[in-house]
Amino acid sequence: MLYDAHNHLQFAELAPHLDQIAINLAAINLAGAVVNGTHPDDDWDDVAALAERFDWVIPSYGVHPWDVAARPDDWQLKFIHRLENDPRAAVGEIGLDRWILEPGRENDPLLCGVPPAPIAEQMEVCSWQLRWAAEHSRAVTLHCVRAWGPLHEVLRSTPVPERGFLLHAFGGSPEQVAEFTRLGAYFSFNTSLIDPRKTRQRNAFKVVPADRLLVETDAPAFAPPEPAYNLPSAASSFYLNHPANLRLAYDDLAILRGEDPAALEEQVAENTLRLFG
Repeated sequence: MLYDAHNHLQFAELAPHLDQIAINLAAINLAGAVVNGTHPDDDWDDVAALAERFDWVIPSYGVHPWDVAARPDDWQLKFIHRLENDPRAAVGEIGLDRWILEPGRENDPLLCGVPPAPIAEQMEVCSWQLRWAAEHSRAVTLHCVRAWGPLHEVLRSTPVPERGFLLHAFGGSPEQVAEFTRLGAYFSFNTSLIDPRKTRQRNAFKVVPADRLLVETDAPAFAPPEPAYNLPSAASSFYLNHPANLRLAYDDLAILRGEDPAALEEQVAENTLRLFG
């Protein structure tokens, strides 16, 4: 039984294909998938609808760092209302991103024309959500791109859930794994990391403790180099990953770590259930 620790099944690019995607996911023996909301007014309702439609969906709600600048004034009230009314839901996707602050990035179509929030504001919004999750024993999914120092600061100064948190699509170095593990991290191997050129990131997953290892697709983003399942061409090449490519990530990770695939699947299932319940 496979678990996708992080995806965005609610994104519009996947909506016309959901029936076929569900068939494909059944074929790879999917047991559960954490579907991450990113903005209270844009997609949280869509995540909730998917959780009603598919019993394997684990809903998660958060304000993504790309959406911090565009969050509504009452985002905290909406966050509390949503999470308190769905006891099974996790918190995420939240986190920090310095990539969006690079010169010219404010015009990137992925940001929908909204100027990105400065890192200090991202840290404030991330810390508030992380603290709430700790107080209410909810798992957290963290996004971090080129912001490892600020993330360390947030994690050292903010309570984290006893059950831990997920660094999704972990892109840090092998040397960072031990420190984040001590802080409570789990790490998810992403379909994009199948690319053999991503040497540093792949080497990090060789040293992730077995009991902190998860697997994800981040679909519809980050397709593997040679996908087993394809989606029709999308407006943006960024959104092309079929959720059923999860199988490839499991297979590649087993080879990378030199482990029996069945044993790896069992360990990842245990880890996913321990973190997300």
